Amino acid sequence: MSATSYRPNGGRHHVVVIGAGFGGINAVKQLKGTEVDITIIDKKNHHLFQPMLYQVATGMISASEIAPSTRQMLRGQQNANFVNATVTDINLEDQTVTAENDNFHRTYGFDSLVIAAGSSQSYFGNDHFAKFAPGMKTIDDALELRSRIVSAFEQAELTEDPAERERLLTFIIVGAGPTGVELTGQIAELANRTFTDAFSTYGPSSAKIYLLDGAPQVLPPFGKRLGRKAQRTLEKLGVDVRLNAMVTNVDQDTVTYKNTKDDSETTLTGATKIWSAGVSASPLGKMVADQAGVETDRAGRVSVNEDLTVGEYSNVYVIGDMINLNKLPGLAQVAMQGGTHVGRLIDAKVDEESTANEKEPFDYFDKGSMAIISRFNAVVKMGKVEFTGIFAWLGWLALHATYLVGMRNRFVTFINWISNAFTRDRGNLAITEQMRTARNALAKKSKDSEA
Repeated sequence: MSATSYRPNGGRHHVVVIGAGFGGINAVKQLKGTEVDITIIDKKNHHLFQPMLYQVATGMISASEIAPSTRQMLRGQQNANFVNATVTDINLEDQTVTAENDNFHRTYGFDSLVIAAGSSQSYFGNDHFAKFAPGMKTIDDALELRSRIVSAFEQAELTEDPAERERLLTFIIVGAGPTGVELTGQIAELANRTFTDAFSTYGPSSAKIYLLDGAPQVLPPFGKRLGRKAQRTLEKLGVDVRLNAMVTNVDQDTVTYKNTKDDSETTLTGATKIWSAGVSASPLGKMVADQAGVETDRAGRVSVNEDLTVGEYSNVYVIGDMINLNKLPGLAQVAMQGGTHVGRLIDAKVDEESTANEKEPFDYFDKGSMAIISRFNAVVKMGKVEFTGIFAWLGWLALHATYLVGMRNRFVTFINWISNAFTRDRGNLAITEQMRTARNALAKKSKDSEA
């Protein structure tokens, strides 16, 4: 280990956790009160409840409800210290992690390392698509998308050119997984319900909303029956669902896709494009995999051992979206359960009286999957049990409210949900001056944008 690496005073077992997402936070919480010192490092200063980002992007809730301060979350945990910095290097042989933030630069020595750095949007090798079709993985992403979506309706009010208005009111979402479906449903509700009678020169319900996916069905992990149910519900909201549609190009004004059945190509014109078609693991995974002599898959996920360790390094764990193990999905529950599992293993290593098996395999318990399609309508799959409609919707609300951090956030979010369910109001549709870059992206060729 490097002689210059930093370690907390006291000489206890030092655990470095990279990432304050579901996996990292659960690992830290599991180690509360144990004889270890924990340094948790994240380039963001907040924990993000990512499954609800689409609600920020469509003005249903504010960012603060799903992004509590990491420091406040850990305030009562005496053995944990948070560092707001970006990890720039990991050295498995020296057992060090280097983090930087502007003028701050420090190398930490570790006894155990937990890598829970999450994932980013994947464009499958077409990263230039990101400029025109942003993804939704961070609060900044969600706020930019909110600006693009709301600005499209606002600018449609200003133009007298029918073709320009049609371009502005065309929304194209790529990816029919849970995020894409939930986001599409909310944009449809904005157009058909929230903005009804709000504009004087046009009807927002004239908006065209497309949902594209290269797969043959909506929501593939949910099975064919629920997939068909979700598709029919979206189509009743006016969404044009196009499956077997492999996107081949995205630019300022268009999305081009190829039909995988007959190889025909179609180009759609629209101002707002949103990408939710894939994810790519943090590049820290590749850095660790190369040193440990293990493989990564096409999405950058690390091949880990059954106990979530990496290669021959019994003190290095990878969890969450970064792992390639037994075809586990990239869900919040996988990360949460993985964090708890790793926390138990580390505790077993340092607690001499523990009877726990420090190499116990990770046994994921599938609690099911949920997705909201529209108001009072969701789909739920729990093993062989499948149900839809208002009871599925209530189940989604109850489960997600439970996992939100803090009583205040649960209360405020619940009030917003009830308000949206029984009124047409949404309290978070403001466009700020800081969002003008996204807004200007929509203004191409619009002669009336300064009116």
